[in-house]
Amino acid sequence: MPESKLAVQSMDFAVSIIQLVKNLKQQKESIISNQIGRSGTSIGANIREAQYAHGKADFIAKLQIALKEANETGYWLELLYRTGYLSEGDYHALETSCARLRVMLVSSIRTAKANQSAQS
Repeated sequence: MPESKLAVQSMDFAVSIIQLVKNLKQQKESIISNQIGRSGTSIGANIREAQYAHGKADFIAKLQIALKEANETGYWLELLYRTGYLSEGDYHALETSCARLRVMLVSSIRTAKANQSAQS
């Protein structure tokens, strides 16, 4: 079964976040790096969990968690930029990827909810 575009992009984003965390640790930054490491990699983990959800409600719940994690990650990215840990270019690249994931998640959640309502 081929991976969904959402799964692929969330994995690519998680790899970028891990690289960011490595760089932050080299700069001796540990508070935000720990937070963004957890939230940024959790997006894809929850998308992966949704693939084996126990029904539509569980599927939607997993995607909603992924969306919350993406939103939190966006916060940490902005904070890193505002505190000088991220350059403007790096911030915009990562935020654009994160925003793209949020848009895809919102769309997937809406579609799943519409399908759930149609089946009821």
